[in-house]
Amino acid sequence: MATHLVFVYGTLQQGHRNAHINQGRTLPGRYRTVERWPLWVIGPSFLPWLSHTPGEGHAVLGELVEVDDAALARMDDLEQLDRPDWYRRAPIVVRHQDGGEAVEAQAYFGAPVRVTMETVHAGPLEAYTLDVAARFAAEPGAMADAASDRARLG
Repeated sequence: MATHLVFVYGTLQQGHRNAHINQGRTLPGRYRTVERWPLWVIGPSFLPWLSHTPGEGHAVLGELVEVDDAALARMDDLEQLDRPDWYRRAPIVVRHQDGGEAVEAQAYFGAPVRVTMETVHAGPLEAYTLDVAARFAAEPGAMADAASDRARLG
């Protein structure tokens, strides 16, 4: 069975609202993107949104997860890869925050157009942390999951 490295920076991280979807093995430590990317919190569900506009924003901090095909399919479903205005999975280069060799992984990039279509609540951010998530947790719709987003957006 094939394995894949996935860089997670938002709700798929340990302790966040969609961590239960992440059925992979989280590698020790934190990882940072080699290139800068803009990470926003957008929309009525306060989604972390890594916009596919390289060179803008920050070197983003997250986790590196090793997943099998089935786990990757569950993540793809959550991120709604079938929607052209939603997320796309694409290569990204990351490095352990303590140094070491750069490695290529996959990441879920949000369509840049959504940043112009949705309310931007924060960003660009260096990291979507539990503290950042807690800032929005009391807001209506903040704990929505992908199913309710899918229903709302059609």
